Amino acid sequence: MVSPGGDTQHDAVPDRVDQSAETLLLRVATGDRAAFSVLYGYFAARVFGLANRILRDPSHAEEVAQEIFLEIWQRAPRFDRSRGTAASWIMTITHGRSVDRVRHAQASRARDLRTTIANFDRDVDSVADSVIQEAEAAEVRECLDTLTPLQRESITLAYFGGHTQREVGELLGAALPTIKTRMRDGLIRMRDCLSVPA
Repeated sequence: MVSPGGDTQHDAVPDRVDQSAETLLLRVATGDRAAFSVLYGYFAARVFGLANRILRDPSHAEEVAQEIFLEIWQRAPRFDRSRGTAASWIMTITHGRSVDRVRHAQASRARDLRTTIANFDRDVDSVADSVIQEAEAAEVRECLDTLTPLQRESITLAYFGGHTQREVGELLGAALPTIKTRMRDGLIRMRDCLSVPA
């Protein structure tokens, strides 16, 4: 484990400690690294478990768990035991940080989709421009759900899967002109779904 100060901690976390999580957190607030190490041992699995349930990606959950423990180290002086337990405080931070990561990832995918639409074939440039200007991440997701399965599959493979139109055709066993037509029609339906003028 790497401590907040950047030093590698090799000391084993004791199996039995007579201190409550609240007491440990109050000690962490004073900069006590040994208390932080014990607190980490108490909560690492729970923090990772909740983060992984929200993110559904173990590698991202590990990253977020490290960020959470850094935040715990930094925010420990703000912990107020009169407002709740250390466990609830830590798990609230975990939930908030994990949800933030999900929202960031969704917004990033929506931005990527809008950017890709902007560079799509010239015959759908006006549709793409309208979608880029008017669509928010949630609206894009909702409108994708209104497409036919074939349209949605083609657009999802291209924009969320990172495949070229030719690769989409190979994956779906369809000719390139067919894929272009599916995607163009899908974008037009998205424009209509978003109530964007043509």
